[in-house]
Amino acid sequence: MSRLPIAPQAQLDESAEALQIATAIMGFEPNSLKMMAHRPAILNGFLSMAGPILGPDALLDPGLRQLIAHVVSAAAGCRYCQAHTAHGAHNRGVDETKIENVWAYETSDLFTDTERAALALAQAAGAVPNAATDAHFDEVRKYFSDAEIAEIVAVVSVFGFLNRWNDTLATPLEDSPLAFAESHLSAAGWQADKHRSD
Repeated sequence: MSRLPIAPQAQLDESAEALQIATAIMGFEPNSLKMMAHRPAILNGFLSMAGPILGPDALLDPGLRQLIAHVVSAAAGCRYCQAHTAHGAHNRGVDETKIENVWAYETSDLFTDTERAALALAQAAGAVPNAATDAHFDEVRKYFSDAEIAEIVAVVSVFGFLNRWNDTLATPLEDSPLAFAESHLSAAGWQADKHRSD
């Protein structure tokens, strides 16, 4: 059961343009943003920061960004964001088998060395306390420019905010990411738990 309701209609109306943009990108109205709309300035500030990191002008491949966000969210324990990022990776062309095997990224032939470097950094940076080391950065520098590394860390960081927001508030999952997660993440132990709307 959510610990904060969806914002009243007046705040949703004030944030309508921002919510429409998010809906167009994600394919559904994200409850997390509708809860942020209690304070439209917080919602707009978050979207202003997240847009350059996750939007169409970002440098990294959109599927890789979603896998990075998924690994970070799993490291942080946020099941809401795990469902969203797995669903988002699929919507950005990542094969379902690859999503289902993301935790075997270190050894699976489904992942390239480039992806392994990014995901290892994401997993370490998402841990509490932060476990990122110089060795992680030595490895990512083999495959990514400084600007791309900044974007990897930015994805980790923006999901740090989302993981705390959604896990703390027990944000209810929307139908499409919930169905995708139940179908493709359950075998690895994922459960909706407190993020069920019923």
